[in-house]
Amino acid sequence: MRRIDYIVIHCSATKPSADIGAEEIRRWHSDPPPKGNGWRDIGYHYVIRRSGQVEPGRPPREIGAHVSGYNSYSLGICLVGGLNASGKAENNFLPAQWAALKTLVADLKQKFPRAEIKGHRDFPGVRKDCPCFEAQAWARNQGLA
Repeated sequence: MRRIDYIVIHCSATKPSADIGAEEIRRWHSDPPPKGNGWRDIGYHYVIRRSGQVEPGRPPREIGAHVSGYNSYSLGICLVGGLNASGKAENNFLPAQWAALKTLVADLKQKFPRAEIKGHRDFPGVRKDCPCFEAQAWARNQGLA
C-alpha cells in the first residue's frame, strides 16, 4: 500500500434532493468534456450517500484525483450534499452520513495512524467551501485527530 499522509473530506456540492452515489460521480469525473472532466475514473476513494451508505470509488491503492498536489499521498472521501436548495454552500449532511463518516475515518485511521484529517478547503490554493464544515475540528470532537 502507498503512504497516506492525509484523509481528505469533500462534498459533492449537490443539493439535498440529489440522491447520487459513486456511479453518478464517476460519470461526472470520467465522461469526456464538456459533460465531464475526462479523467480515467472517479477522483474519490469513497462516497457517502445521503442514506449513509458508503460506496467504493477509486481503489485506495490507486492515487486519487481530489486535491491537486496532494493526491499521491492522500485518500478522498466525498459526502453527498453540501449545497442548499438555492445552490449556496451549506453543511446539510444527515445523521446517517455523519455516523458513516466517523466509522470510515476511524477504520482508515487504524490503517494509517499518522494520517491527518483535513477538509478539501484546508489545502493551499483551494478556493472552495468544500466540505462546508471544519473537518479538523470535527475530527478532534470525534476523537479521531
